[in-house]
Amino acid sequence: MSAGRWGAGFAAVGRFVAEIEVAAAGTGPLKAGYVLAGDEIFLLDRCRSAVLKAFVPPDLRDFCLSDLDLANTSIFEVLDRAQTPSLMSPFQVIFVRNVRQLYTRGAKKDEFAALDRYFRSPNPQALLIFVADFLRIPSDARRMEMDDKNRFERLTETLGEHCGMVELARVSEEDAMRWTVATANEAGARMEPDAARELVDALGADMMLVSSELEKLLLYALGRGRITLGDVETMVLGAKQRSLYELTDAISARDRARALALLHGLLNSSEAGEDAAIGHLYMLARTFRQMLVILEKNVRDSRAIWQALWQGFRMPPFAADDLIRQARRYKSRRDLTRALRLVARADLELRSSPPDKRLVLERLVYELASEPKPASPLFASTQLSFEV
Repeated sequence: MSAGRWGAGFAAVGRFVAEIEVAAAGTGPLKAGYVLAGDEIFLLDRCRSAVLKAFVPPDLRDFCLSDLDLANTSIFEVLDRAQTPSLMSPFQVIFVRNVRQLYTRGAKKDEFAALDRYFRSPNPQALLIFVADFLRIPSDARRMEMDDKNRFERLTETLGEHCGMVELARVSEEDAMRWTVATANEAGARMEPDAARELVDALGADMMLVSSELEKLLLYALGRGRITLGDVETMVLGAKQRSLYELTDAISARDRARALALLHGLLNSSEAGEDAAIGHLYMLARTFRQMLVILEKNVRDSRAIWQALWQGFRMPPFAADDLIRQARRYKSRRDLTRALRLVARADLELRSSPPDKRLVLERLVYELASEPKPASPLFASTQLSFEV
């Protein structure tokens, strides 16, 4: 990979892998330590794989590979392990995780003094890899948040004084699409540009997900030698979710005609047809609950949404701005709890084996996309509350 063609993250990995391969072949220098800085898991995984391939023979893995966590192991123990030759292997690779522990409260003078002493005379038969995944480096480094910028500078001033710095910037959508097309070509399948764009967009350029879904698509297209937009829409969950967010967009905009048309599209494109109704209801309920949290916590931009919604209850990154916009169309918590009550009622109907599941969903979407009727004074004080 040339730096001219690929973005910062891929380029940094390319340089690191080349340095590791040259050092393993004995034709180039190897630093005593490296810092993998950034939370792009896909690139971290590529760096780790390159190190294992170069320095960790499968039959010696138990003797020459260590994965240590600074939350459980002190840096003094890590350095002691690096300084102690292995009786079973001529070379040691030590991955050090939770590097954030070195930068928590306290000066950590003793810890950094010990690191300085070690790197002044490192063990040439040991390689230390520090995984600094506590900071986020965007694909455009100029957009790095101030907190992350300060953490990165601190990292460079300390570990960076002794180790090679590998900046694992987030992969841009353009790079993700190029990688997808190139990887498909290497596997003997031509990926249509529209298919690559939909795959990346649907998964928010999350490279671990893109890589995993591409493997499925290559198997699905085996023998045809081509991956189409239709293949992505059929096989990739994120692409199906996109249609669902289009549906909730029409509902929140009170556009009944568009909402019903999108519902029919969802039902017609699903292999399970009407049998997928429960799944659609689950996703609708989840989306309205997400909007309820967004509205209650007054979330106004996608950066704040990840603090408002907990792990396991978040939407794909591509949908964040859309969902914030949709949530803000609702005037109050009452409007969203009404939507949840309607979904709950439809769920009860579907589980009672109605003669026509499509009709249940059509009535639900029609009601969701309609303006709520004024509450009767008799029931004004008996509003149901829903847990998120």
